[in-house]
Amino acid sequence: MPSDFKPMPSVGAGVTEIRVSGEDGIARGFYVTKFAQKILVLHVFEKKTQKTAKSDIDLSKKRLADYLRENGK
Repeated sequence: MPSDFKPMPSVGAGVTEIRVSGEDGIARGFYVTKFAQKILVLHVFEKKTQKTAKSDIDLSKKRLADYLRENGK
């Protein structure tokens, strides 16, 4: 597991947020590792505030739902 992460059940089961801070700002990524031999990256974005925007969470939920539907999971 990365050193700065947290589970994101609000996006979906098994979704994790990785957090990266640097000189240029704060980046976040939502991903899932529960699928055999795959890492599914749902969304990567820059943050300007402490709170994650609803639009970022909603987009990630949609992408996960689309993947599950398209792959019969």
